[in-house]
Amino acid sequence: MLGSVMSIIAGAAMSLQGVINTRLSEKIGLYESNVFVQGTALIFGLIAMWILGKGDFAGLAETKKVYWSGGLLGTVIIIAVMMAIGNLSPTHAIAIILISQLLSAAVIDAFGWLGAEKVPFTWNKWVGLGFMIAGVIAFKWDRSG
Repeated sequence: MLGSVMSIIAGAAMSLQGVINTRLSEKIGLYESNVFVQGTALIFGLIAMWILGKGDFAGLAETKKVYWSGGLLGTVIIIAVMMAIGNLSPTHAIAIILISQLLSAAVIDAFGWLGAEKVPFTWNKWVGLGFMIAGVIAFKWDRSG
């Protein structure tokens, strides 16, 4: 239950953040807004760590280096989302992002990459993904013009 609730919160927050960051970038610039967003995230992340943290940075030495790439990927995500929303409607951009996330997660699961347990991507999951793609096409389809 907690995982589902947190997934809903994460999805809503990502959609809000994408639109908010895009509007900020229209005023101060794409890369400038990325630095501002990442900087405020660092500040709030530090506060959360000081209050709630129970980990230890010493564990970084025993961690695969590929797992250190989250910050780089965060920058790619923020910039790509702002560019997508800036060039499409928020709904269309987020719909495509969700499909891309689902397909990427399915590949990670199917091959057991990055320490994930192998989960086969069966025919019914392909059908579901196809319906999602068809939904995005139907949603974007403009018959007025």
